[in-house]
Amino acid sequence: MKKEYLAHTSEDGRKQTVLAHLEGTAALCEEFASAFGAGPEGRLAGLAHDLGKYTDAFQRRLLENGPRVDHASAGAFECLRLGQVYASIAAAGHHVGLADGGTDGDSPDDKTYWAHINRVHKGKVQNYDFWHTEITLPQLPPSEMPQSQAEAMFFTRMLYSCLVDADFLDTEAFMEPGSSNRGGGSLEGLLEKLEAYISGWFPPKNALNAKRCELLRSCLKAGETQPGLFTLTIPTGGGKTAASLAFALKHAKANNLRRIIYVAPYTSIIEQNAQKFREILGEDAVLEHHSAVQYDTEDCADQRTIRLAKATENWDMPVVVTTAVQFFESLYASRSSRCRKLHNLADSVVILDEAQMLPVPYLRPCVYAIAQLVRRYGVSAVLCTATQPALGPIFEEFGCICKELCPPETMRDEIFRRTVYHREGALSWEDLAGKLNACQQVLCVVNTRKSAQTVYGLLEEEGRFHLSTLMCPAHRRAALEVIRKRLKEGLPCRVVSTSLIEAGVDVDFPAVFREEAGLDSILQAAGRCNREGKNPAEESIVTVFEGESPVPQAIRLNKDLGRQTLERFEKPDSPEAIAYYFGQLLEMTGKDSQDRGILPLMEDMDRLMPFRTVSERFKLIEDASRTVYVPWKDGAEVTDRLQKGERSRKLFREAGLYGVTVYENHFQDMDRSGALYILEDGSAVLTDPQIYSEETGLPTTVEGGLALMI
Repeated sequence: MKKEYLAHTSEDGRKQTVLAHLEGTAALCEEFASAFGAGPEGRLAGLAHDLGKYTDAFQRRLLENGPRVDHASAGAFECLRLGQVYASIAAAGHHVGLADGGTDGDSPDDKTYWAHINRVHKGKVQNYDFWHTEITLPQLPPSEMPQSQAEAMFFTRMLYSCLVDADFLDTEAFMEPGSSNRGGGSLEGLLEKLEAYISGWFPPKNALNAKRCELLRSCLKAGETQPGLFTLTIPTGGGKTAASLAFALKHAKANNLRRIIYVAPYTSIIEQNAQKFREILGEDAVLEHHSAVQYDTEDCADQRTIRLAKATENWDMPVVVTTAVQFFESLYASRSSRCRKLHNLADSVVILDEAQMLPVPYLRPCVYAIAQLVRRYGVSAVLCTATQPALGPIFEEFGCICKELCPPETMRDEIFRRTVYHREGALSWEDLAGKLNACQQVLCVVNTRKSAQTVYGLLEEEGRFHLSTLMCPAHRRAALEVIRKRLKEGLPCRVVSTSLIEAGVDVDFPAVFREEAGLDSILQAAGRCNREGKNPAEESIVTVFEGESPVPQAIRLNKDLGRQTLERFEKPDSPEAIAYYFGQLLEMTGKDSQDRGILPLMEDMDRLMPFRTVSERFKLIEDASRTVYVPWKDGAEVTDRLQKGERSRKLFREAGLYGVTVYENHFQDMDRSGALYILEDGSAVLTDPQIYSEETGLPTTVEGGLALMI
């Protein structure tokens, strides 16, 4: 009787053989990898990844709860023996993640790729030869791609993504037979929904809407072009969201692309635009994936919620809306959970909104990743902003040429000039508050959270508002709802905010004050002034002033160049001024300050594919910070559960709406005051509700005391 080797068993007693699992995984992996011309490598990786389950040791682990068994090294070894190093690396890490390559002298106990190979070489893996009786691995010619180690790492990570997702999906299909909770459909029909939605905009009712409609038509026509790298430079108020979506849908249809990935720097932009996309395209077409979104599947019978929750794992939806941190850190990740979605980027349209927000210290790796997706993986990328950064030379260095989608005269069109700029010079906080109090409705944006609280305290109490990240997300949302209502009703509304309000927050003030900063920040703040063009431009003044607090080191160069640009150009929002500012910024920071050493590390031929080191080095959010969960409104029930010891992924997702991120020294101040209940992961619960202000959130300083720890 032939021996039966099993890959999985279910709770109801069903069995999946290793052969069935390998064949199922191989078919999916081949399908996924075919999107970027690597179907044969995908099939090989799928067939080989679990060859190590053909051992008695693994069968004891599965059937008798025996000790853990390394079942990945066998497949990695067999792929390498066939000369397929990329499939070998993918197989080696399909559970533990992509490791650094290491050297062929590594010990079997090391945590490198070569350690996996040496475990087989040195007899540390039990005999698994039975696989020869059931499986024949395909013989493949050496792959022509990639051409460099950096490209090889990118390709391997994409192949790894195919394997990880295929492995999960085949296992899930066995464990949950008949499950239909995956797959969000295709882009089919979504362009028609957009066209139906915008049909009411024609004929336009005023000159501004006429120009918006003209830009919309221009983007729809441009959608018929071949895939590539594009810029979409539309002035604030030009209808950028609808125009970019129109291009993406038309372009996807014209080129048979599979999905649209919308990437933005902040959740405030994402939430706003995701809601607009759902309004246009329907609830079932859009996946919103970021830390503030909760898909509660515990005891859930709602199939849509389950499908959306599962789609966050691999982005199998027509339209995905996500953060720049999620997008770029996944492209440089080593863990299977972060990499799993990557293969679904192939043959997609990627819209990078507010492209000027790409962080300078990671600019070159971000640009390199976009260029790789465009050149090798059938992606069309759109850099979408009113203040286009001067990235053309860097993209050209990586083999891509940018093509502008918007007619060049658009940025000079006077109909979009809704404000005038005034330079005030130095102002004390008292003088600034006096000028703000003289306005019925006004927005003031300052550079630090401490400055925001100080200026807020000097404003007249009626109609004053404060916005900063010292307020939890739920608190900020509630404040913005009141602010929008008062603006609409013409009531007194004086808002002092940090730069968070510049990140696509849809508010419209008759006047704006902006503390000196980078030109992009100044122009973004100006986008909150006379946003709908209801007032004459000459009456809609953006006042740029020098505050009394020291300029944070992180933005000192941006601030100096912003001032220099304002002195040099009469119209700071002109294409010439924007190009000058970003050109100077990139020249003065230099290559070394735009990389964190990541690309040189990837090209270092003395180190074989250092996946783990690269992923640890690529962190878009660098500040050493901690999260404090505050008992604001409904957050009191959430923080109480945390203090009572409840721990679950669902609870921490709920708690995210009440989390405030603070720097380490601020955290320690509250710790010493006895106001924190420290959790196991280093975050904390605020135990003294009196410390959290209904108006301004957490204070910037807290005095002495003791903390309660667990």
